[in-house]
Amino acid sequence: MQPLHARYPFLEGAREAVEAAAVDLSEVVATDETVTQRALERVEHAITDGTVGEPHRRTRVELLSYPVARVLVSLVDQHVCTRKYARAEAETAHERFAEEFEQTTEFKSTQSERVELRDLLAEFDLSASVREAETGYWVAVGTYLDLAADQRGDEWRLVNRPLADGRVRITDDDLHVLLKQAIRHRVEDGLPFDVPDVIADELDGEVEQLREVLADLDLTREIDTVVPEMFPPCMQALLDQVQKGEHLEHHSRFAIAAFLTSIGMTTDEIVDLFQVNPGFGEEATRYQVDHIRGDTSPTEYSTPACSTMKSYGDCVNMDDLCKRISHPMAYYEKKLDDADDDELVDWREENGEDEAEADA
Repeated sequence: MQPLHARYPFLEGAREAVEAAAVDLSEVVATDETVTQRALERVEHAITDGTVGEPHRRTRVELLSYPVARVLVSLVDQHVCTRKYARAEAETAHERFAEEFEQTTEFKSTQSERVELRDLLAEFDLSASVREAETGYWVAVGTYLDLAADQRGDEWRLVNRPLADGRVRITDDDLHVLLKQAIRHRVEDGLPFDVPDVIADELDGEVEQLREVLADLDLTREIDTVVPEMFPPCMQALLDQVQKGEHLEHHSRFAIAAFLTSIGMTTDEIVDLFQVNPGFGEEATRYQVDHIRGDTSPTEYSTPACSTMKSYGDCVNMDDLCKRISHPMAYYEKKLDDADDDELVDWREENGEDEAEADA
């Protein structure tokens, strides 16, 4: 087991090193508390701060903590945990290889302890797809579209890139970002997977700890997109009741107002949306939304979790995705992540266009 494998545990060479050492994961989780604790740190840090924590000084511990961390993620089995973990591993690797690429002298030990660009390109079968240019690189269009799919910003749109002979022109930094995405794909591939009971039983405490961390955290990114057809079923049902002018209990009014606030709607927009409902007077609605937002209270309230929605009877029309998540915001975020760009038409933009046409 080499230090290089501990720094980049997703490499094929790292997997082969673990296999060559005949490591039995069931034995590791049962007898090596140090590895288990480091694995727990990897996942917990991924959830809370987007890193994998400080590496352990022992190569064996650091390397073995990676497969055990993947086991923990699989046992937790929540999309937001899987996504955050894969992103954290990829971001950490990105920081490390970007620094190593800039090294002008070799490490004091051996060249094998340093990853090079050609190594990563070969690792992800990208050698033929990436060609060096006078400045930057040319990348095959198919490869670019695959690895740039999750990147936000107009600069990543194909129409804004130089294109020639089926290849896209990118900078050095752009290539690093694409490699980070390739790493994320590999880390996320296969997660979650079925874990044998003999291993799962040893990790009950760690899994419970991670679930508590998930429950205590606001796990949603900054969202400012309103696409009602992608709302979780519970919020679609509440919104439908609002728009039909039906009476909602206080907890239901709170839930839909908190959800709409969390996805970026302003107080005025929510008031306009609710004005058709006789149970939502403008003054009372504005006060409640401002209170939820934290403008007139010391606390900014978040959308109730699925468990709370169930306890109040607001969890309805569950679908397959509902069964895999624990929070309405996680549901909505997953829907947005999986949607094509042409599906992400903001409700506010559509209504703005309709009003403009009516005025014309």
